Amino acid sequence: MNYGYYNGEFAPLTDLRAPVLDRAFYFGDGVYDVTTYVNGRYFAMDSHYERFTNSCRLIGIEPVWSKEDLIGIFNQLIVLTRPEGDALVYFQASRGTALRDHKYEEGIKPNLFAYVKPLKRVDVYGKVKMITEPDIRFEICNIKTLDLLPNVMAAQKASKAGCYEAALYRGDTVTEGSHSSIMIISGGKVVIPPLTKYILPSVTRRYVLKICEELDLPHELRTFTVDEMMNADEVIVGSASAMFRRVSEIDGRAVGGGAEALFAKLAEAYKEKYEKE
Repeated sequence: MNYGYYNGEFAPLTDLRAPVLDRAFYFGDGVYDVTTYVNGRYFAMDSHYERFTNSCRLIGIEPVWSKEDLIGIFNQLIVLTRPEGDALVYFQASRGTALRDHKYEEGIKPNLFAYVKPLKRVDVYGKVKMITEPDIRFEICNIKTLDLLPNVMAAQKASKAGCYEAALYRGDTVTEGSHSSIMIISGGKVVIPPLTKYILPSVTRRYVLKICEELDLPHELRTFTVDEMMNADEVIVGSASAMFRRVSEIDGRAVGGGAEALFAKLAEAYKEKYEKE
């Protein structure tokens, strides 16, 4: 049974209750983050905590939970849920509870919600399909906000097309996926998008960059177009729950498969780092 946590209370998710006046309910007024529990440890917890608290502060929520506080909550959820093997850990902060009003009282007490669920680890060598979709999200994609309606719509369209992900683009520039970061291998280099207000500061992206630097793999930080992605040697999607995977088809057209050796070096290094950390 999956257990959740809300403001000091632990209960089965089907029994856990939150007030309808939580501003997350009618405004999506909050932020969230996701990590995984693997081999008895939380993956990249420092990075996830940093991103979570940064997202909080960027929308004016002062985080009142230390990293140790969150880990203590997660540990209790792991004990209660008792997942066999790995687990996904979701946690979110909303601005607080108040009568509906666009403006809010300064200093309102934020609400914290978290839960864990069993996680099936994916094969990093498994290939997936994608579609492309215009990026209609607002211009604060660097904040991991709860307001994910455009992402939901794109992900659902991809699912209906029998695909894993939707690659979002603005103009002719690829930004990211509906629920993952997107990188390519082109011209013998791993191409990693630079951090802007149009993409989330992905932890997977950070680790891929770190691996490239540690192993001296050829790489560069820059944007790339839809056309370059379609003609890249490899297209990679990555997220906390799915690590990263190669794309074999976009919009019904075969892609990738041209840099298997470089991808294998990256995949093995990431898998090893994931297992250790």
